[in-house]
Amino acid sequence: MPEWWTYRPADLLMFSPETYYRLFELYNADVWPAQIVALGAGLAILVLIVRGPRRRGRAVALLLAAAWLAVAWAYFLERYATINLAAPYFALGFAAQAILIILSGVVLGRLSFNDPKSFARTAGISLILFSFLAQPLIGFLIGRDWSGVELFGLAPDPTVLATLGVVIAADRVRWEFLVFPMLWCVVTGATLWTMGSPEAPLMPTAGLLTLMLAVYRSLTGSHQLQS
Repeated sequence: MPEWWTYRPADLLMFSPETYYRLFELYNADVWPAQIVALGAGLAILVLIVRGPRRRGRAVALLLAAAWLAVAWAYFLERYATINLAAPYFALGFAAQAILIILSGVVLGRLSFNDPKSFARTAGISLILFSFLAQPLIGFLIGRDWSGVELFGLAPDPTVLATLGVVIAADRVRWEFLVFPMLWCVVTGATLWTMGSPEAPLMPTAGLLTLMLAVYRSLTGSHQLQS
C-alpha cells in the first residue's frame, strides 16, 4: 500500500478530468433544446436590468431563481451525482439559494436597478455579459469540444457568475444573495485546481473581486447616508 505522502490531490477525486468534461457533453445532448430557453432567460435578465420597467427587480429575481433550481435538479441531481457523492449536497445549496432569491427578490422586492450611471452597475453588467458570452468559450479555447460548453441556467459556474453580476449591478448590495455563490467559487476552484485545469483561478478570482466591490459599495453607501 502506498504511503500517504505519495498521494497527489488528483488521487482524491472520485472521477477523472475526462469523465468530468464528458459529463457536460452528455448533459448538453440530453437537454437540447433547453440551451435556447436558458440563453433566452439570460438575455431577458440583461434587458430587464438595462432597459426594463422600474419594478423589474422581481422579474430578474424570478428568472435567476429558476436558473439556480434548474442547475440543482438537472445538473447536480440528475448528472453530477453519478460521479460525485457530494452532488446532492451541492444541489441542496443551489436550491436554498433559489429560495433565498425568491424570498428576498420576489416576495420582499428587495432587488432594484434604478441607478443607470453607477460604476457598480456597469461592472455588474460586464460580469453578466462575461458569464453569457466569454465564460462558455474558455473550454473551447483550451482544447475542449464545443459540445461540452457550459451555459447559464444549465451549468453552475456561469450561473454563479451571472448572479454575482446581478448583485453588483443592483442599487444596493444584497448580502443574502452572495453566501452560496461565494461558497461555490471556492468549491469549483478547488475541484478544477485538483484536476489541473487552467481555468481553476477564474471563479475564485471573480468571487474575490465581487466581494471586494460589494464591501466597498456598502462602506461608501453607509458613508453617503451619514453625510
